[in-house]
Amino acid sequence: MMRLMRGAGAAVLAASVAGSAMGQSAPAPTLTYAFSARIDVAAPVEQGTIDGGRKRFIPITGGSVSGPRFSGTVMSGGGDWQTIYPGGLTKLHAQYFLKASDGTVIGITNDGVRVASAEVTAKIARGEAVDPGSYYFRATPVFDPPPGAHAWLRTKTFVGRGVRQPDHVIVDFYIVE
Repeated sequence: MMRLMRGAGAAVLAASVAGSAMGQSAPAPTLTYAFSARIDVAAPVEQGTIDGGRKRFIPITGGSVSGPRFSGTVMSGGGDWQTIYPGGLTKLHAQYFLKASDGTVIGITNDGVRVASAEVTAKIARGEAVDPGSYYFRATPVFDPPPGAHAWLRTKTFVGRGVRQPDHVIVDFYIVE
């Protein structure tokens, strides 16, 4: 009898999992705008082509942060490690610090992708201004705040949308609700 009940329970669980795999099982998340960062950058340090991708480092020199949920500055000293692949994909890995208006220093690791045509990628790599609608630039930032007023940054999932300008990047940060 116990074996039959276990078997029936497994069948119900399997049916439940199979049902959720067939379609949306929960409402889609929404995005809430939190803040924007203007990240000032220096000229890239080119490393060359390694494993099929053009490697480069973009030093972060400072910047500002403002919005309804957070304000402060971008501290100098961080950077963005990029790999530009043939075909228009650029993988991004940025690490830097934000300093909140109350003086709290918060680490951020921001991984993302930028996808553009070969022409747009070349213009961005040369530091030219391009229309933000001509490329896809998204990121998944993770914040590392100390305990206190900004600890909420650790308890949320964020997405960012980037816009590359010749001497800075603007990233709009959204909370995934």
